[in-house]
Amino acid sequence: GPIMAARWLPLLARRGRAKWPLRGGASCRPSSSTAEAAGDRSHLIYTQEHFALRASLRKIIDKEINPFVDKWEEEGQFPAHQVFKTLGKAGFLGVSKPIEYGGLGLDFSYSMAVAEELGNIRCGGVPMAIGVQSDMATPALARFGSHELKQQFLAPTIAGDVVACLGVSEPEAGSDVAGIKTKAVRKGDDYVVNGGKMWITSGCQADWMCLLANTSDGPPHRNKSLLCLPMKLPGVHVAKKIDKIGMKSSDTAQIFFEDVRVPSKYLIGEEGMGFVYQMLQFQEERLWAAANILMPLENMIQETIDYTRQRKTFNQPILYNQTVHFRLAELTTELELLRSLVYRAVALYIQGNDVTKLASMAKLKAGRLARESTDSCLQFWGGMGFTNEVLVSRMYRDTRLLSIGAGSDEVMLSIICKYMETLPKKQHP
Repeated sequence: GPIMAARWLPLLARRGRAKWPLRGGASCRPSSSTAEAAGDRSHLIYTQEHFALRASLRKIIDKEINPFVDKWEEEGQFPAHQVFKTLGKAGFLGVSKPIEYGGLGLDFSYSMAVAEELGNIRCGGVPMAIGVQSDMATPALARFGSHELKQQFLAPTIAGDVVACLGVSEPEAGSDVAGIKTKAVRKGDDYVVNGGKMWITSGCQADWMCLLANTSDGPPHRNKSLLCLPMKLPGVHVAKKIDKIGMKSSDTAQIFFEDVRVPSKYLIGEEGMGFVYQMLQFQEERLWAAANILMPLENMIQETIDYTRQRKTFNQPILYNQTVHFRLAELTTELELLRSLVYRAVALYIQGNDVTKLASMAKLKAGRLARESTDSCLQFWGGMGFTNEVLVSRMYRDTRLLSIGAGSDEVMLSIICKYMETLPKKQHP
């Protein structure tokens, strides 16, 4: 893993920067309220180009997304094709993907800037689905796929013409990726796929899936491959839309495969390398998730300050109670610590380092801090916090997934322990 990482990291920052057009006459004013985000030399990893990118994305969020979020949450689905087309046209679905397939060809820090800005969407489901499209279902394809495969699947995904999903988890294997059962058996020029996938984000709307399946009976870390699987193929059954406690606007599907014939040319990279590719893909997914939670937490704390300042009990604003303003100070401190860890991991990553340990730490902290912050803030909203009329209660439900999805807290801890060399050795009889 680590040795490979350095090889495929495109260090395109310098080259790409000059090329990036300021779409829609975007101003370089940052949307983050943090003092350091002045769009000049005062930010650790973002330049004026990063802030220009964020400012132009903010316009789309304010005009095309946020006004409809409540409706989509109620309907239990958002129009992915429509939203992705808007984002794709503006270049936001392939920020760090190669220019020849419609990407902007920038380094991963630009993807992080976009992930952060997407946190200004007033729900968790829509940014999550966008992240799957831009940074979770496509990194392996972009790095290891053949030219033909990238033309057929990557280019339209970056353009927002098709919706992608990622097929890793199964009913019996979520965080334990090596334990998946779905098989893809080579027959002639095809792979015949049988099995099923679970918790598939955008699964009801997707046009293709980046599928992880067992292509041989070898050892579990060397018998898997990634395939591009068109969802319209005969034998693909979207069994049900899963009813979740949060992330309501994002459809999540259970999917079955019954003798689905996938052309063997749809294999991403080499057969048997799927597990390794997926682990590399996870690195970016986890950094994306940690970066994406920064703005929601910042916004929620600010809205809680505003609410508790004007809401009075016992003849004074709730905010004036030391327990309230001290708690909000603690949470803000934790948030800034998380932000620093995310930026440090990203800075090391774009220089070609293996950041699996730091990315796992950031993802772990993000999930735990989201739970702690939403719980504390909801408490300060009192009865209003227990209604569906305020952002804090939606965040309380939506962000709970962060400690479960993309590798649970417990898996993050195991990875960290592996790097610390503190895991007990497996006993082989």
